[in-house]
Amino acid sequence: MATNKNLAKAFTAKNDEYYTRLVDIENELNHYKEQFKGKVVFCNCDDPFESNFFKYFAMNFNHLGLKKLIATCYAGSPIIGEQLSLFEVNTIKIKLPNKNQPYKIEITEVKDENGDGAVGLADVEYLLKNKKNTLTLLKGDGDFRSKECIKLLEESDIIVTNPPFSLFNEYIALLVEYNKKFLILGNPNSIHYKNIFPLVQDNKVWIGYKTMGSDMYFIIPEKYKEELIKNNKEGSGYKTIDGEVYGRSRAIWFTNLDVSKRHETMILYKKYDEKKYCKYENYDAIEISSVSDIPIDYYGKMGVPDNFLEFYNPSQFKIIGYGRGDFIPEIGNVPEKFLEDYHKIGGKGHVTKGMKTLCFYNKEGMPKFPYSRIIVQKIKEGEENNGN
Repeated sequence: MATNKNLAKAFTAKNDEYYTRLVDIENELNHYKEQFKGKVVFCNCDDPFESNFFKYFAMNFNHLGLKKLIATCYAGSPIIGEQLSLFEVNTIKIKLPNKNQPYKIEITEVKDENGDGAVGLADVEYLLKNKKNTLTLLKGDGDFRSKECIKLLEESDIIVTNPPFSLFNEYIALLVEYNKKFLILGNPNSIHYKNIFPLVQDNKVWIGYKTMGSDMYFIIPEKYKEELIKNNKEGSGYKTIDGEVYGRSRAIWFTNLDVSKRHETMILYKKYDEKKYCKYENYDAIEISSVSDIPIDYYGKMGVPDNFLEFYNPSQFKIIGYGRGDFIPEIGNVPEKFLEDYHKIGGKGHVTKGMKTLCFYNKEGMPKFPYSRIIVQKIKEGEENNGN
């Protein structure tokens, strides 16, 4: 288990201090309503008084038909007590020793206290006055890998949160180890991680409904706002919405909950013509620069961009591997002649002799290294996706 020092170091990474807006949670979670009925939901990286994940599930507890909602926070989280408070800590009978004291909240009943027929923020204030709901101080630091939090993990059905991006590898490994359903935010580059891509390839993890190419804007601590505005242009590093500054970051939803688009057949309309499609120099596959260029009548291997995963139907395609490093042993080293040609045209990408990464000459004869490619193969009618 990681030390407190390592965890505290992770929280110093700026992306680990980006917090999810309620509107973005609603936009994604609206697709999964039926899958939460009768379930225990655990938000294990969320201060209940600050987290919009907790707010969403508390306000929609009855609508979703939840059995229980659990939320825990890490003692060193920099956002505790700073913003987004649902209600004041002094409304709770337990007096916290200090604002960074880790604790858990368990919600099993949400009543319409003001009798208006709906559950809103006014009702949330009464949550912890209900004897069926509890706030308990944690003995440890609230680390999602601690014994206390793992025990809560074991009794939960679905995990939903925005975990620290710098700890994403460890976080998702824990969820897989305990065979949990989950819906979590992560950096799109996480797809390429050695312990993440095999999960995608084996259809154990996939992409949610949000498109991979669209940015997200996150709530950030006050200490970063001045720096963001000073060093970035509006719309690039940050965005002002209703007078509030939000940090910009790429993020996608990773899940193993059912997603309807995984059952939809991708519509293909282009015919394969070897004169129009380039082949890699060091691997027997064709280059596909855009998902829309996937030919309908080609059953060989293809290198497709990452956003293919938005449309991926495991009944239509199988994933062979990732086109870089040791994911696919058959990918050869970049040919020396190709590397020479690349440098001759002024290529300055970080490519060295002996590197295993896909490369090809485009139709103009120019040497190219695609940024990122997933190797896939179309499944013939009657075949099954049995991996590679």
